Amino acid sequence: MGKDVIVACDFSSAEATFAFLDKFTGRKPFVKIGMELYYAEGPSIVREIKARGHKIFLDLKLHDIPNTVKKAMAVLSNLDVDICNLHASGTTAMMKAALEGLTRPDGTRPLLIAVTQLTSTDQEAMEKDLMIHAPIDQVVMHYAETAKNAGLDGVVCSPLEAGKVHGLCGENFLTVTPGVRFADGDIGDQKRVMTPAAAKEIGSDYIVVGRPITAAADPVAAYARCVSEFCDEVAL
Repeated sequence: MGKDVIVACDFSSAEATFAFLDKFTGRKPFVKIGMELYYAEGPSIVREIKARGHKIFLDLKLHDIPNTVKKAMAVLSNLDVDICNLHASGTTAMMKAALEGLTRPDGTRPLLIAVTQLTSTDQEAMEKDLMIHAPIDQVVMHYAETAKNAGLDGVVCSPLEAGKVHGLCGENFLTVTPGVRFADGDIGDQKRVMTPAAAKEIGSDYIVVGRPITAAADPVAAYARCVSEFCDEVAL
């Protein structure tokens, strides 16, 4: 399975999104569409970006009762995205229901991954705000194993945890890791971060990179740098 860089298109409008994507005249990046853009533009933005030839990670982090999530996933499966996600904390019943809803009549479906703990969450916040007192690594591993047992394809986790997730859940269980920054960059509001090269070494399958690319003076060059550091190839 090839590694890839997913660019977080965290824009507030279609206009801003396409102004960014139009810069990429060669290789079309795998893109993440999150809540901000999806809520601003609706499903049409997903269809437009897909029609342009991009792979899409639809990052809406569903978390609700199983039946509601099942119905929502059935709708999202019609958008022909490549990856979508939910919160592992929604329980095994919710994750299994999500898979049922996501699976099309012909048996195909997008990859489904679970969020373990957000990369903005550290041990202190987890204990103080969530009343979870186990070590954060232990919590992440438990959530990952629960997601695997529910039939999911992988997890969203910190790059610091990717290798451990593979050790517990197997090499084919995907690790999608945000919190990636260049060594000479600003870590912003992320707490658990790593460089693209280090994320590659520790076992991340996909890295999600936002501001280091989207806010760069030359986004195409920043994307090419990410690809070269993480994938050992040149972004043409």
